[in-house]
Amino acid sequence: MPTRSALRNDCPQPDSFHEMWRQLLPVGRNSASGGYRRFAWTGADADCRDWFREQARRRGLTYEVDRNGNQWAWLGDPAEGDAVVTGSHLDSVPDGGAFDGPLGVVSAFAALDELRRRGVRPTKPLGIVNFGDEEGARFGLACVGSRLTAGALTVDQAHRLTDADGITLPQAMETAGHDPDAIGPDPVRLGRIGAFVELHVEQGRALDLTGDRVGVASAIWPHGRWRFDFHGEANHAGTTRLADRHDPMLPYAETVLAARREAEQAGGVATFGKMAVEPNGVNAVPSLVRGWLDSRACDQESLDAVVGGVERAARAYAADHGVQLDVERESFTPVVEFDHALRDRLARILGKDAGLKVPVLGTGAGHDAGILAGRVPTAMLFVRNPTGVSHSPAESAAEDDCVAGVLALADVLEGLAAP
Repeated sequence: MPTRSALRNDCPQPDSFHEMWRQLLPVGRNSASGGYRRFAWTGADADCRDWFREQARRRGLTYEVDRNGNQWAWLGDPAEGDAVVTGSHLDSVPDGGAFDGPLGVVSAFAALDELRRRGVRPTKPLGIVNFGDEEGARFGLACVGSRLTAGALTVDQAHRLTDADGITLPQAMETAGHDPDAIGPDPVRLGRIGAFVELHVEQGRALDLTGDRVGVASAIWPHGRWRFDFHGEANHAGTTRLADRHDPMLPYAETVLAARREAEQAGGVATFGKMAVEPNGVNAVPSLVRGWLDSRACDQESLDAVVGGVERAARAYAADHGVQLDVERESFTPVVEFDHALRDRLARILGKDAGLKVPVLGTGAGHDAGILAGRVPTAMLFVRNPTGVSHSPAESAAEDDCVAGVLALADVLEGLAAP
């Protein structure tokens, strides 16, 4: 029977988690910022992939890389079908934290070790996956590996992705030793999966506020990215009268403030976190200011209210300053409701012996699990984040909470793969 102590305060300490965490911690870390720069198909990414392959080898698992560059480690033959899969990603946002993504992969291997310690013999194939390019830090689109696999990103669209240096995704993949001509939907692989469970550090403070170590996800908020291009007129900063300027920086700045107001009114979130300026000179009025809006809300109506309000305000500000505005939606993910039956089963598994009610919570962050949810029964586990900070070097989780996550995941895998 499962040893379900994951929700209690007296968790044992699986040594394998700490050992793996120490091994992975230095990879791709920037000494100046303390954050991580593990971008897709770079040297740091290759080091992470080598680490994953080595963990699979040490455990005698069958290792493979699929057509889209995602890594898999298997206990049992996935061709038997109804496989139970867990995992996450190893790449990062620019100067991101240590936990977002890697916690789910390290915990997956540690949970398998825990099952073996318990003497559990799964009756279904058990898989661990590292999805490639989840964060989209290099090519500007999140969840590329899982999107390609699920058919949510076409081959043509993928081939057009470029990084800041003009290197295309196919070029980067080929340089890293992967065949870019092989990418595309993988329905056979997805058809073999009976359940996918992704463990992730919570990107918020809901669990900290309730005092719970581990929670179950209910849904992912609808979210997207919009590019706002403010086209003005370049001119000399020292000789051009204020009244004669068509300065795109001014309506952009007002739009940033408008985004905050609209989000507060609709109960969502909105962030202009990236911008580009041309010609980008200290003594020049800009000709172009380009800003990217990230917005999320608990439902589609609220998200539409936020983005619509921001665009209306931006167009009014642009007109006031004699500036042209173009708005383009670059990506969008509708609300994702995780499989209710699987979600409820996880809650029952985790709460059975502990005698505790497992918190169920939504999230505004996107995940590979959200991409797969339309094709495979999918669920998520969250591990407490005491500060709620994520996508930052300050991202954190206590060791005891991480171990609680490992034990919770082991309980779930045992309940699903060895019922």
